[in-house]
Amino acid sequence: MSTSPSSPVTGGVPHPLVVRTVECHDLPAGGSTDPADLLDLLGPAAPLAWVRRGDGLVAWGEAVRVEVRGADRFAAAERAWHEVLGRAIVRDEVRLPGTGPVAFGSFAFDDDSPAGGVVVVPRVVVGRRDGRTWLTTVSTAGELGPAPRLRDVLPPRTEPRAPGDVTYTDGAVAADDWMDVVARGVAAIRAGEVEKVVLARDVRARTEHPLDVRWALQRLADRYRSCWTFSVDGMIGATPELLVRSERGLVTSRVLAGTIRRTGDDDADMARAAILAHSSKDLEEHEYAVTSVARALAPFCSSSNVPDVPFVLSLPNVLHLASDVTGVLSAPQGDGAHPSSLALAAALHPTAAVCGTPTQAARALITRIEGMDRGRYAGPVGWFGADGDGEWGIALRSAEVDRDDPHRLRLFAGCGVVAASDPAAELAESRAKLDPMRFALS
Repeated sequence: MSTSPSSPVTGGVPHPLVVRTVECHDLPAGGSTDPADLLDLLGPAAPLAWVRRGDGLVAWGEAVRVEVRGADRFAAAERAWHEVLGRAIVRDEVRLPGTGPVAFGSFAFDDDSPAGGVVVVPRVVVGRRDGRTWLTTVSTAGELGPAPRLRDVLPPRTEPRAPGDVTYTDGAVAADDWMDVVARGVAAIRAGEVEKVVLARDVRARTEHPLDVRWALQRLADRYRSCWTFSVDGMIGATPELLVRSERGLVTSRVLAGTIRRTGDDDADMARAAILAHSSKDLEEHEYAVTSVARALAPFCSSSNVPDVPFVLSLPNVLHLASDVTGVLSAPQGDGAHPSSLALAAALHPTAAVCGTPTQAARALITRIEGMDRGRYAGPVGWFGADGDGEWGIALRSAEVDRDDPHRLRLFAGCGVVAASDPAAELAESRAKLDPMRFALS
């Protein structure tokens, strides 16, 4: 099923969908699969994942697929989701965030990108939260059957295969030429066109063997446990940046801006963390990002908390300035409801952390000088449920698997540019931000 801004959702929605969620206790007979590691449950075919510190959701199969395009892509996806829910029979015996009907989504950064967006309603979801594990199945049988068992719906189990040798080549803009792109961004800032702009570049990778996405996901989840490891329709990565979480009227957004590469020496990295925390250039970049998130959330919230000072988030490859912005959604009026997590993500996107300030001027500058289509890099990626609650990250530290050739990927990295930015330093920062995906493929 596809949608577009100019046409309503038509056809392709099974009538009705039957959704069943039960507590999950069983293990596959004679197998080594352990629900304690959600990613181990996935098969090689189009795995879906949103996992952090061992909790989260993994899924497989497609009960419904919605593709959207244009500036209206978020609203079109939400309309399609409500149509699906309107034709669903639901029995949820667990009633936790992530149970019942769930859809995974990934959206393009730019309104005009042909990448558009996709929402997938999987046939099987396994989730875990605070020690409780559940199983959700989606069928078109038209009636509720017996309680499903994990062993009956697991995909065929094969060990993930290493990708073998990987070769890397320049993407749309060569690395040395990208420093000129950054210099043009700095010039635009000093000319007063924008206050900050985020500029990205891509690197192309070719693997010896077809990429088994599970290989990359498991390595990312193991090494970057504080990040959200994701896989949606060929977009994979481990993002440290939570665009928005909405849960029972509470919203959270983790903002990252300001970065320095780690050395691998603990004492040296402590000194670097202190430098980062007092860097006027990085603090300026971070303030723009936090302000953009706080302003975007303000119309939806009755109260909010915006930290005065960021903390330093330590990842294996880099140190970031980070702030967690939180809020309480305003009480719904009349028969209204809270805005969904996807609607909040749409209101927040793009933040200054991935675009710049002012937003529209920065987007125009990116289009003019960056030299590539970002696709779904730096766009919202995540999941939401029937009540609208969910989690959406920003697709950073990520790669896009080529639809036609599983040997090929595009890796992405971006850097916030302000008046004090140095092109060579920004190129070095972009290389540091490519490390997670290079590690995932190694």
